[in-house]
Amino acid sequence: MIPAGGQSWGATGVMLPLILAAVLHQSFASVVLTTPAQTTAAPHKDPGRPERGTYHVANGNNTVCLLAYMGLQLNITYNSTSQNKIVQEVVNIKPNVTLASGSCEAERAVLELKTDANKTVLTFVFTQNTTSSKYHLSEVSLTTTVPDPKVGNFSTKNSSLDFLQGTVGYSYMCRMEQTLTVSQNFSISTFQVQLQPFGISGDTFGAAVECQLDEDGMLIPIIVGAALAGLVLIVLLAYLIGRKRSHAGYQTI
Repeated sequence: MIPAGGQSWGATGVMLPLILAAVLHQSFASVVLTTPAQTTAAPHKDPGRPERGTYHVANGNNTVCLLAYMGLQLNITYNSTSQNKIVQEVVNIKPNVTLASGSCEAERAVLELKTDANKTVLTFVFTQNTTSSKYHLSEVSLTTTVPDPKVGNFSTKNSSLDFLQGTVGYSYMCRMEQTLTVSQNFSISTFQVQLQPFGISGDTFGAAVECQLDEDGMLIPIIVGAALAGLVLIVLLAYLIGRKRSHAGYQTI
């Protein structure tokens, strides 16, 4: 015989562990360790167009062997641990506080630019192909510091580049802005470049050979002008034909 109320106590005895288990499960489920999502910050204030600087390298007998006249802008991306975000820095090379040095060999010319109290060192290496008498920018390296104290130094290097191709004895010229991608985290924007790493006569540039970007930039206005001239000609012909027809309609009866 079941005592009065025995069914109620039995049901309660079963339900209490179930309720307690559900509460504990919900409590543990709500305690989840999460890592803050990493965001990408917008670039710092645009420093504007960089000033063009004249840089040269002389060999042992004090003869100029490399000349460069250009504006340089560094685009650096790094992971800021203090801010927990990807930071993009845009820095202009200022010619008045930049020291140029380097070396010249038969098939290799180096231009090293030191600025920011030697905290930033930007190195260009040009290589010559003696068979074809062609040269190109083959290597770029950068060592600098970034504002984040937890990151400190930033350095990158790429020795397999193929930019700024020219002919020995001639200077390479490109008035248009170019972006030279050195690595995933670093690129250089160049402005109004003229350079010559080989075959310099005296201390002046040789005849300039325009880059493809400049040639394309000159070609576009010519194409647009020709198209407009053709359109004007079509409209003029249509007007003359229409006028001739209107005169033919008024014949004397």
